[in-house]
Amino acid sequence: MPADLAVIGLGHLGLPLARAAVTAGIDTVGYDPDPRPYAELRAGRSPVEGTLTASEIRRMLSGGFRPTTNAAELGRVRTAVICSPTPLGPDRTIDLTALGDAARALAARLRPHTTVLLESAVPPGTTENVLRPLLEEGSGLVAGRDFHLACSPSRLDPGNRTHVLANTPKVIGGLTPACTESAAAFYGRLTDKVVRARGPREAEMTKVLETNFRHVNIALVNEMAVLCHDLGVDLWDVIRCAETKPFGFQPFRPGPGVGGHGVPMDPGFLPYSTRTPGHPLRMVSLAQEINDRMPSYVIQRCATLLNEHGKSVRGARVLLLGVTYKPDSADQEAAPAREIATRLMDMGAQIGYHDPHVLDWRVRERPVPRADSLYEAAAAADLTVLLQQHRTYDLQGLAVKAQLLLDTRGATPAGAAHRL
Repeated sequence: MPADLAVIGLGHLGLPLARAAVTAGIDTVGYDPDPRPYAELRAGRSPVEGTLTASEIRRMLSGGFRPTTNAAELGRVRTAVICSPTPLGPDRTIDLTALGDAARALAARLRPHTTVLLESAVPPGTTENVLRPLLEEGSGLVAGRDFHLACSPSRLDPGNRTHVLANTPKVIGGLTPACTESAAAFYGRLTDKVVRARGPREAEMTKVLETNFRHVNIALVNEMAVLCHDLGVDLWDVIRCAETKPFGFQPFRPGPGVGGHGVPMDPGFLPYSTRTPGHPLRMVSLAQEINDRMPSYVIQRCATLLNEHGKSVRGARVLLLGVTYKPDSADQEAAPAREIATRLMDMGAQIGYHDPHVLDWRVRERPVPRADSLYEAAAAADLTVLLQQHRTYDLQGLAVKAQLLLDTRGATPAGAAHRL
C-alpha cells in the first residue's frame, strides 16, 4: 500500500518525526530492520524510552501510521527520511553503519522523483560523500537529476514539550536548489519556519556547531564549579547574578557529566578520508576532556564527604538519585550515572538508586537495587547523590531526611546540601 512518507529508523529521531507527520495528515510508514521496534509499536508501546508515550503511539497507529520491517515499502513513497542512529564508536569516530544499511535498503527500491532527506547527526560531507554514492550505485539514478537529496539535521530535544518540531525552525541544505525546495515543501507541512542553508555541508555543520557550542559551554561551567569549590565560592549564586546581564551571556550549569544523543565533533575524528588534517578543533577536544573528567570529580567529592564524616567509600551505602541524562525523561543515553555507579562499586560501595522514570537499572549487566521509599532510602544511606533533578523530587524534604547529600545539579536550597 503506497504512502507519502517513509521514516527510516524508529528511534529517538524517527518516532517524533513520524508522529508529527501523522498529525499533519501525511500517510506515513515507519521502517526499521530491527524487529523489536515493530513488535513494540504494534503492541502500542514506544520502543525507545523517553520519546513518545503509549497514548501517543496509539494515536499514531489509529491515525494510519504503519511500522514495518519490510524494505519493499520504501519503494512506494514520495519522500524518505533517514533517521538512523550514528553513535560514537570505540575509537571515538562516528559509526555510520546503520546509515549505510538504511541507504542500501532504500537504494535498491528508489524511484525517480523521490525526495531523500537525512536527519541523522553526521560529519560534514556525509550527505555527498557517503549517502549520495550509496543511493546512486544501488539505484542507477543520479542525485539532483533523477531524485532529490538534502540534509536537514534533527533539532529535537527529547522530552521538551515547549520546543517541538512544529515551532523549531528546520535547517535544510539540498544538493541543488531544486533539492532544497523539494525538502522545504515537505518540511513546510510540519514546521512553522524553514531555513535554507547554502548546501548539505552547511546544514550538517550547523548541527556540529550547535552540539559543540553546548559541550564547550558546559565544560566552561564544569571547570568553574571545580575552581569555585576550591576557593569557597558559591558558583550557583555567581550564575544567578551573571544571568541577569541582558546581553553577551547565556547561562549554562555544571553537572556530573554530559549525556544525550548529540556528540561533540572534532574534524580529527571524521570517518572518511576527506578530513582536514592539521586543523583540529582544540576547544572541542579540550571541552570533551573536561566533561569526561566530571564523573571522576564526583567520585572524589563523594570520597571526601564520606571521609569527613568518619566513613570510607568501601562498605558505604550510596544512593544515586536520577540516572537519566536529562530531567523528567526516561532517556539514559550517555548519562554519567552508570560510570559513577561503576567506579563506586569498584571502590567497594553498596549502590542503590531511585528514579521515577526508570524502574529497572543495570550496571555491568547486574541489576541495581531500586529504592521503593525515597525518604527511607535516603535516611538509611551513608551518602545520597543527586545526579538528575526530576520535577517530582522534593529536594528540601530530601535534604532533611538524608544523612549526607551531594547535589551535583545545584537544585537544593542554599545550605541544605553539599553542592558540586
